[in-house]
Amino acid sequence: MLGGARDPILVPEISQHEIQVRQGFTGADLLLFGAILSPEGSRAAGDYDIVVVLEGPVRSIVVREKQKVAGVWVNAQASEFRSAPSFFAIASNRPIRQIVDDKTAAIYELGLDWLQLSPIGVIEPKLQQRFSAGLVDLMKRQGLYQQNEGGVQIREQVLYQARISLPSSVQTGTYTAETFAVRRGKVVASAVTRVEVTKEGFERFVAVNAQRNGLIYGLFAVLLSVAMGWIAGRLFALV
Repeated sequence: MLGGARDPILVPEISQHEIQVRQGFTGADLLLFGAILSPEGSRAAGDYDIVVVLEGPVRSIVVREKQKVAGVWVNAQASEFRSAPSFFAIASNRPIRQIVDDKTAAIYELGLDWLQLSPIGVIEPKLQQRFSAGLVDLMKRQGLYQQNEGGVQIREQVLYQARISLPSSVQTGTYTAETFAVRRGKVVASAVTRVEVTKEGFERFVAVNAQRNGLIYGLFAVLLSVAMGWIAGRLFALV
């Protein structure tokens, strides 16, 4: 809990603490909900804004610009980000700019405009901004970055809830769901819950062997490709 002794306490919960990725996985809908209480456990006095952030494991991502040369699109400039979230979704009960100022939003990364993407190496600020915007736009189009201002519902200034959808392309790992209570532009309380996204069945077998037995997995993949090619050739020969 942040702030003074009389600040509220957030009691968060999530509809699923584990999501299993199997063959045919089409995504999942998560319900993030909870209560805003006083330190004594009763209804908290005052009006609060609620912001919910669901963030996936960070990873290194290279962003490349395409440039048309002699009628052909080729890779031009590139920038690498060392700690870009593989998934980032934020929901709030009203627009973020009406809840906090830019400084507070940047400190807590409350929105896609304030993500700290950490580019590698020295890069011109304007160029960095362009690459950052390009990465965010790309991830948004894939459904991996989301911002839903108005996606949080608050009842009687006690209960809150928000729905966030995970697409089928989500990366496995630990996802952090953090809820912020804001009053008069200041974050006065926060609480965290977590979700594990894991692969099961054949997908887990493939992923584990790709990591632990890279050489064997590579040989198996080559042999499987050759076998599939041979079978396809035989089938077409019979047509």
